[in-house]
Amino acid sequence: MKRSSGILMPISSLPSPHGIGTLGAEARKFVDFLADAGQSWWQILPVGPTSYGDSPYQSFSAYAGNPYLIDLDLLCEDGLLTPAEVNAVSWGTDPARVDYSAIYNGRFPLLHLAMERGWERDADKVKAFSEENDAWLPDYALFMALKRHFGMSAWTEWPDEDIRLRRPEAVARYREELADDIRLFTYIQYLFFRQWEALRSYAHEKGIGIIGDLPIYVAMDSADVWADPRAFQLDERNVPAEVAGVPPDYFTADGQLWGNPLYDWDAMKADGYTWWIRRIAGASRLYDILRIDHFRGLESYWAVPYGETTAKVGRWVKGPGMDLMNVLTEKFPNIQFIAEDLGYLTPEVRQLLEDSGLPGMKVLQFAFDSREAANYLPHTYPRHCVCYAGTHDNSTLMGWKDEAAPADIAMAREYLGLHDEEGFNWGVLRGGQSSVADLFIAQMQDYLGLGSEARMNTPGILGGNWQWRMLPGQITDELTARIARMTSLYGRS
Repeated sequence: MKRSSGILMPISSLPSPHGIGTLGAEARKFVDFLADAGQSWWQILPVGPTSYGDSPYQSFSAYAGNPYLIDLDLLCEDGLLTPAEVNAVSWGTDPARVDYSAIYNGRFPLLHLAMERGWERDADKVKAFSEENDAWLPDYALFMALKRHFGMSAWTEWPDEDIRLRRPEAVARYREELADDIRLFTYIQYLFFRQWEALRSYAHEKGIGIIGDLPIYVAMDSADVWADPRAFQLDERNVPAEVAGVPPDYFTADGQLWGNPLYDWDAMKADGYTWWIRRIAGASRLYDILRIDHFRGLESYWAVPYGETTAKVGRWVKGPGMDLMNVLTEKFPNIQFIAEDLGYLTPEVRQLLEDSGLPGMKVLQFAFDSREAANYLPHTYPRHCVCYAGTHDNSTLMGWKDEAAPADIAMAREYLGLHDEEGFNWGVLRGGQSSVADLFIAQMQDYLGLGSEARMNTPGILGGNWQWRMLPGQITDELTARIARMTSLYGRS
């Protein structure tokens, strides 16, 4: 990986008049800013359709795009909507926060209207798109139509057992009965990928690559699990015996109970990890670099008995390790991977990272925590790693300054030579930019100097997450020039 830097900025956090960031003009303006600021990479969060809790890490599909991110102004330009129709919807009252309830209620009627106007006009293109994505799109569109039919309840709670268990006669019957909604969710994906591919092409023209997250697990309430339960550890009624999480540590006394179904790694190995090959191929349509979330779970994973209310009770189970990594790196030689190797790291996990050859992550905020410092102080970095000032699961740098133990902040000030004239956040960013790490990534909030009100996610807390949005005008020429100067100074342009 060439020495370079980038900025972590969720698409949902971009400014827009319609309640949430999208794939339209503001996304292109952000690409322009990255290029002018000397950056090489735009890191985003997963872009799949979100479910309860609005987390991009709990998606209805590992392949589909989020309907919320489709740009409505582009649909107006395309004749599918009118500005009056879009502006008649209330998208929320706070431009600095996403109101997901308002988005949910306002988006789908407009997208249905766009589908009614565009379905026949775009028939040939939609047909080609559907054929190209035949491995996942028909199941996803039916799954979403069924969720609507059953009041958006999880598929495990659908009252019709025949369709819950995907019996063929039920699948055929519902495909006919729910044809209109199936068309809607098919057309939505056509719109999303058409806009996505245009944005990605624009980014590439500007010299900007896109880094995306690959959550190690998929959501239980997803088309992936409903359509292919044999890939997961489920019983004959499609109920899991154990689910995913992480055990208690000094950050979370109860651990983190994620609730995702666990993979049947033996079955996956038997067919050559076809499920994972399809998944990586799908992700490669979106991203240039893939960050494998919870990489340590490939060495061994924490299995929690189904029905537990915390992750305290569980067991470590061996994962696929290099069996899987060898397949993925051989099948996808042109895709770069980053290993999210945070958390409880055993010698076996460290060995897997070394054997895989993937760069791991170094988080600057952890470097000054006495419980973690040995792993993250910059003078210990290898070149082959990715340094993050903080991730979407951390507070912003200014929030961390106010919330961390005073001894930790005192250590950061001494180690990095921080002073008020430069600014606390800028000094920490300097520490990351100047490190030997091949790649440095910082959150946009940290370049803006925002406090904890701009934090994207607090792990283990349901509600209030994934809402921060940048306001119009917060990126200035002065800010762009300052980032560009620092990036050039430390040889990352």
